[in-house]
Amino acid sequence: MSLRLTGCHLVDCVEPGTYRIRRDTDLVIRDGRIEWIGAAGGSVSYGATSGGIPQYDELVDCGGAWVTPGLVDCHSHIIYGGSRVTEFGQRLNGVSYADISKQGGGILSTVGATRDSTLAELLESARDRLAQMATWGSTTVEIKSGYGLDLESERKMLRVARQLDGFKGVSIKTTLLAAHTVAPEFREEPDRYVDEIVDVILPELATEGLVDAVDVFCEGIAFSVAQARRVYEAAQKQGLRVKGHVDQLSNLGGSALVAEFGGLSADHLEYSGPQDIRALAEAGVVAVLLPGAFYFLSEEQMPPIELIRQEKMMVALATDANPGTSPVYALPIVMNMASVLFGMTPAETLGAVTLGGARALGLRDRGLLDRGMRADLCVWNVNHPAEIGYYVGFNPLAMKLSSGELIKC
Repeated sequence: MSLRLTGCHLVDCVEPGTYRIRRDTDLVIRDGRIEWIGAAGGSVSYGATSGGIPQYDELVDCGGAWVTPGLVDCHSHIIYGGSRVTEFGQRLNGVSYADISKQGGGILSTVGATRDSTLAELLESARDRLAQMATWGSTTVEIKSGYGLDLESERKMLRVARQLDGFKGVSIKTTLLAAHTVAPEFREEPDRYVDEIVDVILPELATEGLVDAVDVFCEGIAFSVAQARRVYEAAQKQGLRVKGHVDQLSNLGGSALVAEFGGLSADHLEYSGPQDIRALAEAGVVAVLLPGAFYFLSEEQMPPIELIRQEKMMVALATDANPGTSPVYALPIVMNMASVLFGMTPAETLGAVTLGGARALGLRDRGLLDRGMRADLCVWNVNHPAEIGYYVGFNPLAMKLSSGELIKC
């Protein structure tokens, strides 16, 4: 099956913070990949093997719309049971995220509800959330476990994630986050819980093919650097890349550890210092910024945006969609938050939800509009690409393609 898009303007971000714009351009897609890019109605091409336009089966007129790569959400927690809406009121009354966690709320309250939910129940609720993400342009979404904290419950979550792959045209990548917080059974013996992750949970689920990457929440309310190191070493033995929830509430040295292990991404980074950012940049780690959590928690410590720019780190933005600290499902709204809260430019935010998001997941076949890339595309009814992250609550997405297939959201 082949498809030609005509009457469109292409925009992506090869260089951080800079639009690459090709106006009045056509695309030919074949077998799920971009085969040809050329001038609208003509035969001059970008990257085609010959001067002519390849044959195609179907023509789609975009009517002057803007086409971007499909959006990549590289950090989410959309599989869970229950609700934590009551915590919203607690925080409004001045109770901190850390205090809520110490009182048995936070992640552990979701763990109980998730353990009590059946696979079918988790699948149904996660589909509703993923459908919202798809409606706003997401074509690839990373889903973390971490609300099970035992072998069976983590397996249940990851099986749900695998079953979601392809729903509404969204490609799913899975991340094992058994090291999200200490399981309640091991509350007084956190090192024994790390033993359980390293000796049982991680190898079992990796062997079953349920895990694409491994994450650790390295923070005072979660795991120490020494404990995170053990999990990363176990991941390496399974041939898995690592990621890190680091420097969100304090700086324990988690970012340096992620750099040491050549991680895919370091996420949050509010308390990262110059040495941390330099080490991450030198290791090629992607900085994943999560303005939804920053906004929802009313945080004041901003990620070190200028340091990240100076070190030329690749940046990704993600929803961090979760029930407690970021009930956000729309990447264009995250783009808006990143501009308003962090001072990121519209071009920076677009690159961060396309190429940056793809690189944070170790994906090289998407995030750019080039010949040979996977044909995950978004078509936007806007007059300028900056409008994609300009609106709040208005969705300008006209159509979406996933691996070359037109998807109705």
